[in-house]
Amino acid sequence: MKNISGKQRRYLAKLGHDLDPVVMIGQKGLSQGLLTMLNEALDHHELIKIRFQDHKDQSKTMAYEAAELTNAQLVKTIGNIAMLYRAQKDPELQKIVLPKD
Repeated sequence: MKNISGKQRRYLAKLGHDLDPVVMIGQKGLSQGLLTMLNEALDHHELIKIRFQDHKDQSKTMAYEAAELTNAQLVKTIGNIAMLYRAQKDPELQKIVLPKD
């Protein structure tokens, strides 16, 4: 996946502001089951928020790792919340149209 521009990142952050976290990362961290949940959520929503219930001191590192493992873009991290974006592979199913650079 190509990197998103700053303008696109700001656009996605604005879209995701009112979203509720759909995935909670707890004691087990980035387990295989959690990565499966992240992939399913990204396939369905394209833009998701994740909340770190545990590992709060490692949330930024884990957010980057989650983005890398799911082939998504890390849009933003604030405290124990991270926002990930991955465009739908099928253009007909895409819900989010990014602005041009």
